[in-house]
Amino acid sequence: MKKWLLPMFMMVVLVLAACGNKEEKTEEGSKDKASAETITYQSEAGPVEVPANPKRVVVLSSFVGHLLQLDVNVVGIDSWTADNPKFQDDIKDAVVVENTDIEKILELEPDLIIGLNGIENADKLAEIAPTVLFTYGKVDYLQQFIEIGKVVNKEKEATDWVKDFKERAAETGTKIKEKIGEDATVTVAEMFNKQMYVYGDNWGRGTEILYQEMGLKMPEKVKQDALKPGYFAISTEVLNEYAGDYVIFSTFKGEDSAIKNAPWFKDLEAVKNGHLFEVSGNEFYFNDPKTLEYQLDFFEKKFLQ
Repeated sequence: MKKWLLPMFMMVVLVLAACGNKEEKTEEGSKDKASAETITYQSEAGPVEVPANPKRVVVLSSFVGHLLQLDVNVVGIDSWTADNPKFQDDIKDAVVVENTDIEKILELEPDLIIGLNGIENADKLAEIAPTVLFTYGKVDYLQQFIEIGKVVNKEKEATDWVKDFKERAAETGTKIKEKIGEDATVTVAEMFNKQMYVYGDNWGRGTEILYQEMGLKMPEKVKQDALKPGYFAISTEVLNEYAGDYVIFSTFKGEDSAIKNAPWFKDLEAVKNGHLFEVSGNEFYFNDPKTLEYQLDFFEKKFLQ
């Protein structure tokens, strides 16, 4: 290379290097800015500044399925969620925590905490990360998903899913009523810790889909005792008084075999007619979008098979 070209060449190299460093710093700065960006969510307790793109969320309630549906990373979960077989692949790296596990939650380094109102240590949790607490049932189950969508800056995704889900559920409900009859009744019952319960129209276990979206009928006895409180405890011997033409019956681990041999179970008209559909309580418990999709698919297969 000619000597007089060397200084010019070195100058070009230095300029290009400087530009490269500037671009690299700009990209790094953009990433830092993105991770530091926040939005304000109007919670029940007032405005809460939350990350615009949360990366590590601790959930101290039944809202894990809402976040999984929105592809939000969950690092801390409640014990009920941990026992749901349908969630296992999505939560395999998450840690089970309670609101009292302050040190454990600290170690997870969350950038957002979601839970239910009235929990202990709410003030301490808010010192760890922005904390949003909901009152169960304050809004309907689908609006709850939209609210959580707002918290994680994915309101549109949540709203679009709700619209599509309502349409699909209503369509399936129409087909079911055409098959079983407009006046056919459906009961949702559950055996938990040797106690029998029947449910109203807003307590998970598929009740929202059956009664709210599909418009299926609830037996008068269930409506009288369980509709307002959401659930009602009964003895097994009187289940026949609450059982409709069809029964959605959930049990938890280890309880199903003993129940099937019980005289009260065999005497149910729904059992005799092949209209009792058994489900896993651990899988059917919630009313988050992931579980709702499973419930809707289950009802479609069982009622329309």
